[in-house]
Amino acid sequence: MDYIVFDLEWNQCPYGKEKENPDIPFEIVEIGAVKMNVKKEITDEYHRLICPQVYDRLNFHTKEIIGLTMEKLQEGDYFPDVAREFFDWCGEHPVFCTWGTLDLLELQRNLKFYGMEEMLPGPIYFYDVQKLFAIAYEIRRERKSLGHAVEVLELDRNGAFHQALEDARYTARVLQMIPDLCIRANCSVDSYQNPKTREEEIHILYSDYEKYISREFDSKEEAMEDKEVLSLRCCFCHKAAWKKIRWFSNNTRLHIAVGYCPKHGYIRGKIRMKKTDEGKFYVVKTVKSVDEEEAKFIREKQMELRKKKQTRRSRKKDDNY
Repeated sequence: MDYIVFDLEWNQCPYGKEKENPDIPFEIVEIGAVKMNVKKEITDEYHRLICPQVYDRLNFHTKEIIGLTMEKLQEGDYFPDVAREFFDWCGEHPVFCTWGTLDLLELQRNLKFYGMEEMLPGPIYFYDVQKLFAIAYEIRRERKSLGHAVEVLELDRNGAFHQALEDARYTARVLQMIPDLCIRANCSVDSYQNPKTREEEIHILYSDYEKYISREFDSKEEAMEDKEVLSLRCCFCHKAAWKKIRWFSNNTRLHIAVGYCPKHGYIRGKIRMKKTDEGKFYVVKTVKSVDEEEAKFIREKQMELRKKKQTRRSRKKDDNY
């Protein structure tokens, strides 16, 4: 097993959102990676530029950030060739590590565009070093920049940021500063290639919360009728919680509920609705412990939303007369 700490730079449509290719909104133009053994010792590095095939100009924002020109990128290699070489370099049992979640998502999207998604089957278990840094050194929910982490950890700044290999090196050095226990306890899951059947559904138990990733459904309504999706169990003892606040939503993608475990207190469930490229739906549900004050706040939010809906109904009824 090796840790593969990688970073990508990508280009986006230079002619505006309306003219982008929806199958590949971000085209990878550079990949940099660092290989580390189980002791987190750096054993190798990888770097390639990729010749763009989708967008023939650099987006002005991309050009400003990555410091590369189209002329330089045209000297690069074809993405499928780089992808094959990269995965061969990664070895048989790579554990991917990235700063944040976007690089792994865009890598899969680029692979899919070229019909190569079988090279990186998912869902993918990986380590989000940005999240690990927040857990180990700051506030769990906060997500700071790589530059911020380098500054906090007082690491030497030997190269410029927003260059794939340099960012991979910085990320690897941050990972070296994360305690092994913290790393092992906080694996992340990328669900771009989401579960397709009930047997493939994912349940992950962390120290203070639980995550569930469902199979696909044909509609949001079908998803919100599924018993497992709507279940609310204590994230510590896994026993069914008493429903204090049933699932409600203030938009079409986020649903919230509150339960009560006699042994462990209040828990909050949160469902995020996800849509696949093929138009199917699946949910990512998290269940975590909350205090009575937060449970009360959620109740007040629910009542506020109910009042707003009642007001809208009354106005609509009056308008019909």
